[in-house]
Amino acid sequence: MDTLKSLLPDDLKLIIAESTSDNLDLTCSSLLEFCQLLPQFQSVIGQLTGGVALCRKSKESALDWKKKGNECFSEGDYAKALTFYSKALRYAPMDMDGMDDKFVGTLYVNRAFALHKIGLFEECIRDCVRAITIYPVYSKAWYRRGKANASLQRHEAAICDLQISLLMEGSIYGKNQIKEDIQLLLPRRSKGTSESDYTKKNEKLHDVLADTKLHCVTTPDKGRGMVSSNDIPAASLIHTEEPLAAIITKSCRETHCHFCFNEVPADPLFCSSCTIPLYCSEHCLEQAVGRNFVRSNHFSNLQNNLSVELWKYARESISLYPSARENGCDLPEHTHECGGAHWPAVLPTDVVLAGRVMMKSIEKRKLSGGLYKNIETLDFSHSYNKIPPDHKLEMHLYALVLACCLRHYFPSLETSISKFVLLISQIKVNSMAVVHMKSSDESDLSKKSSDLSAIGNAFTSTVEQVRVGQAIYSRGCLFNHSCKPNVHAYFLSRTLHLRCTEHVRAQYPLELSYGPQIGELDHQERQKMLEDQYLFKCRCIACSELNLSDLVIDSFRCSKPNCLGAILGRAYEKLEDDSLLVSAASYCNKLSLPVFQEYKMNICEVAHFLLEKDTLQKIGPGNCLSCCSSLDLSSLTSASNNSLTDIYRLKDLILSFVAKDSLISEILISLGDLRSVKHAYSKVVAQAEDNVAETFAMIGQFEHAKKHCQASIEILEKLYHTRHITVAHEWIKLASIDFSLGNPADALCDIMRAEEIFSLYYGSHVAKIFPYIEHFKKEVRRLNLLLLDEIMKVHNK
Repeated sequence: MDTLKSLLPDDLKLIIAESTSDNLDLTCSSLLEFCQLLPQFQSVIGQLTGGVALCRKSKESALDWKKKGNECFSEGDYAKALTFYSKALRYAPMDMDGMDDKFVGTLYVNRAFALHKIGLFEECIRDCVRAITIYPVYSKAWYRRGKANASLQRHEAAICDLQISLLMEGSIYGKNQIKEDIQLLLPRRSKGTSESDYTKKNEKLHDVLADTKLHCVTTPDKGRGMVSSNDIPAASLIHTEEPLAAIITKSCRETHCHFCFNEVPADPLFCSSCTIPLYCSEHCLEQAVGRNFVRSNHFSNLQNNLSVELWKYARESISLYPSARENGCDLPEHTHECGGAHWPAVLPTDVVLAGRVMMKSIEKRKLSGGLYKNIETLDFSHSYNKIPPDHKLEMHLYALVLACCLRHYFPSLETSISKFVLLISQIKVNSMAVVHMKSSDESDLSKKSSDLSAIGNAFTSTVEQVRVGQAIYSRGCLFNHSCKPNVHAYFLSRTLHLRCTEHVRAQYPLELSYGPQIGELDHQERQKMLEDQYLFKCRCIACSELNLSDLVIDSFRCSKPNCLGAILGRAYEKLEDDSLLVSAASYCNKLSLPVFQEYKMNICEVAHFLLEKDTLQKIGPGNCLSCCSSLDLSSLTSASNNSLTDIYRLKDLILSFVAKDSLISEILISLGDLRSVKHAYSKVVAQAEDNVAETFAMIGQFEHAKKHCQASIEILEKLYHTRHITVAHEWIKLASIDFSLGNPADALCDIMRAEEIFSLYYGSHVAKIFPYIEHFKKEVRRLNLLLLDEIMKVHNK
């Protein structure tokens, strides 16, 4: 894209940079006329839409990967063999016209064998069914499935599989081996289970939508937004919605399903026509590409060789994977991106997402019998006129490239380039990041709580937010932003869920966070982030009224004993003409001085000057907001930075077990130095306390870890509020420390406090999103029983 930019004449760049939504047709037509004559532009389009080997299916490549998989399997490296067999399946042609049934069936069986060796029996069975679906008379597929069913104690099903395999097997040696396996299973056929767990895999938790009457309103300062005609209780689920269009982020392309955005299992599926996407199941593949998973037309050959009973079993067992297309997803999102073109893998995700929205609009017009020459843009805001000039040029070029790529698939597309420009700008400010929660237990709780002597090891469970996709929601995007939201947005798969986190009265704005919140960033950082990313100046209640968090989050402490006054860390700010530095008083004026009533008492504690009339003029850079004493901000900043650097450096050294005892005292001294300059409620101190707590937990000093974890929680409750989700995660950390201390009652209390907060944000979906919590509670109760057992033993003695 940079090459294309450099080829454009300066006058054309200037016209585009100064363009508005009113003259887009002119700028776009001028760009199109110029680029159509550029050989370099035609070359770019050719590369993006032509069949590049990178994305094309290739049996030769599949054979190479299969060979590598076989070599690893022979050497006993089953995990690596599994990876290579998956790559072979990714490149193997799977369109019915050009597919080698036996070859693809063999690949699935090979991968199934590797899965079986690793102990992934359900995944093994799924691959065997895929092989059977493609090549029904493949004896090895039935045999491998029988062995996997036997491993799962499904003896009846295993015997049926092996009996079918026996009938399909051609070699004497193979038949004898299968007969021996059947004989071993016959005495057990009445034992075990026969139920398949496949249908449970995608079981969804249902949460009832609250009886809310949502509607859209328009206000002068915020434009459109959502309210309810009736009061909404806290924790109520108020809205769920599937996306109009969605796309996976580039960082998750190899780890997550390209349709549902969940992590792919060990047996992913691939598009039948290109090598770009991967899917977690037949359902997702069929929804995305618009075609059923490849199925053989020769099941009659299988039926002719089976008894009535075995045919009934075979037919039912391969119908475990119902066709998703029967229910009709008439607008598959990947179809127009397929066939070897690799522009979906190269262009930015928001541009590819715009392409998906455009194609859905076109397909809807076709299905309704309407014309598709003049496709309307979405009924969303676009803020094009506020976009920086260099971004406008980039947006024009991407719109032109996208239009050319779509016309390669849909030659009759005549939508103007300006529509694409507006659509991309709409995607920029209206799309939502699809975020999933990922928890990783760094230790096995069940092992640690098996006896009391094992409690001395730390248990830590880390939870991180993973941005897995980007999506546009027709109704969800109508909810405005607030830095102090009353609605929490979360995702199960790609389905948007909106839940009220507090009681909201009728007609009061329902607002969620687009990213920044009070407690995470200060006022100035939030304003900048929202303006840069969403092109608006935030006027929410948190940005329009003074609150405690914005005063203390990055502030320094007063040097006077017993004074809790704050000294603003952002005391200086450049004016637009870059000619003058303004004081803290001006900064406070920018925050606006009407006070959050719930914070009034706390604000008085740290900045009572701000609550009195005619006192702001007395406050200058480095002045305490309570006693007006003055300190040197540059020296405070330097001392703070040095202390933080020391804490992180010492933490790394301690965890590396380098002179541990002497370093522990040093890290505590550095923490004390930090607390001597930063305000007691500042975010930096909370983070430092959390890091010190983690350090002590990792080296087994849990009493110290608990003390510092509690200190972190106390600060975060000031910056956010006591029922904020960030605080809930800290309670889970404290629970793990109490568990490691052998205090199950305290640990359970900590978990219950966290769970109470989580329920406000996720309702009945807490167990789905944070599965480790239930496991943790189970282990805490087990520890409690162990302790009671020890007490009884002592008592009996």
